[in-house]
Amino acid sequence: MARKIYGSLFFFITAVISAQQEAAVTDNAEFSVTQTGHYEIYAAAGDGEILARQMEERFTLYNQLFHFDPALLARPLRVRAFENQDQYDSYVISQTGTIQPGAVYLHYDQTGRRELVVCPDSDEAEQALPYQAFIQFLRAFVSNPPAWIREGFAAFFGTEVFDEEERLFFRENLTWLGIVKSIQEPPPPVAIMTADAAELPEHFQGLAWSLVSFFLNSEKDNYIRSMTDSFVLLSDSKTAEENADVVMKRIVTWNNIDDLTEDYLDYLGSRKSFGELIEEGQLAYTDGKPGAAKAAFQNALELQSGHYAPWYYLGLLAYESGNWDTAEQYYYAALERGADTALVLYALGLNAAVAGKNGEAVEFLRRSAGADPARYGEKARALILRLE
Repeated sequence: MARKIYGSLFFFITAVISAQQEAAVTDNAEFSVTQTGHYEIYAAAGDGEILARQMEERFTLYNQLFHFDPALLARPLRVRAFENQDQYDSYVISQTGTIQPGAVYLHYDQTGRRELVVCPDSDEAEQALPYQAFIQFLRAFVSNPPAWIREGFAAFFGTEVFDEEERLFFRENLTWLGIVKSIQEPPPPVAIMTADAAELPEHFQGLAWSLVSFFLNSEKDNYIRSMTDSFVLLSDSKTAEENADVVMKRIVTWNNIDDLTEDYLDYLGSRKSFGELIEEGQLAYTDGKPGAAKAAFQNALELQSGHYAPWYYLGLLAYESGNWDTAEQYYYAALERGADTALVLYALGLNAAVAGKNGEAVEFLRRSAGADPARYGEKARALILRLE
């Protein structure tokens, strides 16, 4: 069944910004500031122009959906970027009393104190920054948004990355799918939407993400329209509970709540997790259905490109179809992502052998035998004798 993704599952956003860099007046003379239409970037001992451009592209992405009026911003959104982990940790601890890996948005009643703090070069920033950047955007307009909108959209946009040309590349975040599908009796949509008024259920961020994903991907236009139209009702002066109640009532007014609940549960059932797709591909491969197997593994790859399994199986399918160069590329990708070294080296040896590259095949097989003599020593030696 075809599913609609906000815009599309993959898209690029390019923002045009006019950045003016000047010396920043801060308590640290090493900071410089880059100003754009919506941001001011305080960069420690460096140029903040790239980060400024990235933040503007994020703003454009988010506001394509929320349609907030930028004129309502009392001042540009501040981002403070530190050069190294020690400086970042020291500053964050001085502000919060705790360590916040990668990035953290600091929200205060006084708009002039609010800021997103980040250590761009840290390993944790890749995951933390997209989440915190959305929180900063949302709370700049609505100080106390409904919890499901705050957490759900922060998770939804959590896989933003920039390509080599610094263009924003967005793919829906499905990392929560497996956890949400494992919940035997997930709470109904109304319970998720009003979670500010009660104790948050277990795995709340995943549940909030699932509700956002449902609204944005449903084939019924009424669902996404009722949600996006409710954003205009969010008020910066209301509490989170009040905002949640207003949004929930608007959505329920537009939709039959029993139908919405049933459609939400059906939607969860229709989305396949990474593990389900790998299993589906394996079964199709075993049943002699290479086309179905390839489709399943490619879908799994879209969910978790960092996992070795889909790369290995796609390599296996390419090998069996005679696309040996492609198979080699897939196998190398699987190795880079932590696949069983001996297994993949043996596969590379077989692949090189059928491609007529006997010298390479022997080398791969020897390495496979050395990596795991018990499993591949005898098989590799027998094949090497034939090749030589």
